[in-house]
Amino acid sequence: MADQISISKTLGIRDCGFDEYWLQDQIAANPSIIGLGELEAVRLERQQSSGGRLDILLNNPDGDSMYEVEVMLGATDEAHIIRTIEYWDLERRRWPKRTHAAVLVAEKMNRRFFNVVQLLSHTIPIIAIQANIIEADSTRVLHFTKILDAYQEPELEDPAPAETIGEDFWQEKAPWTLAHAKTLQEILSRVLGEMKLGFSKNRIRLRHNGEIYFSLAKWSGGRSSFWAWLKKTLIPAATAMLDEKRIPYDSKPYDSEWQSIRLRVDQSFIQQEVEVFQTIAESVKQSWQSINEN
Repeated sequence: MADQISISKTLGIRDCGFDEYWLQDQIAANPSIIGLGELEAVRLERQQSSGGRLDILLNNPDGDSMYEVEVMLGATDEAHIIRTIEYWDLERRRWPKRTHAAVLVAEKMNRRFFNVVQLLSHTIPIIAIQANIIEADSTRVLHFTKILDAYQEPELEDPAPAETIGEDFWQEKAPWTLAHAKTLQEILSRVLGEMKLGFSKNRIRLRHNGEIYFSLAKWSGGRSSFWAWLKKTLIPAATAMLDEKRIPYDSKPYDSEWQSIRLRVDQSFIQQEVEVFQTIAESVKQSWQSINEN
């Protein structure tokens, strides 16, 4: 039948005759298969000062981000989590002017270790990816699923750019993120007053009275990461609204008084959830008013 759907099954990588080095080679040959963008392999089995070897070091040629990747077969364990974080820390010290993310690739991650990695992700940019071989109709496919995404925290302070970046740069790099920024500029201005766009290589910032109120960064699939900063006392109301609407978000403390909220957005979501963004803008407005009153 034309509409018949095949039933797949998941196979162990070792059971298919492959080992950990094979999986490393597949990722290094085509880093985009793990779903983190168009990356390039810098080195395999990179020697570390601690005596160990980092499985794969990946780099984003279009930006300043690097990914320290640890690969293992079977279920993850404490040793691999610790090793992943250790190698991430060593590489970020070696390349201090770049952003870094620790990436753990494993066939399985049980609930206990998932909870540990999820907890660590609030302070360490760590990504967990599940690797499996899937068989359907006698065809085997290597498949990767991102089960935990890193929390990327942009800087609240705005360092002086080394070069002038404008709309043309973003129109070429990520026109969808530029479009999201312009749509949000119009929506948020209704609450906060005039919002101006500021550009750097990695962020589009929305400013009011010279201060950074919101920030956007390029993401895959026509989406962008959107950040807002609120005083911690206003976070519960904002997150309760998002929970009620079942909108996924990340929230992370910035310092003792401020906390950020991150959403993944696209043009359709922005236009459908205007009220959400305006409610967040009201909380941001209150946050800045509390500063001015002190």
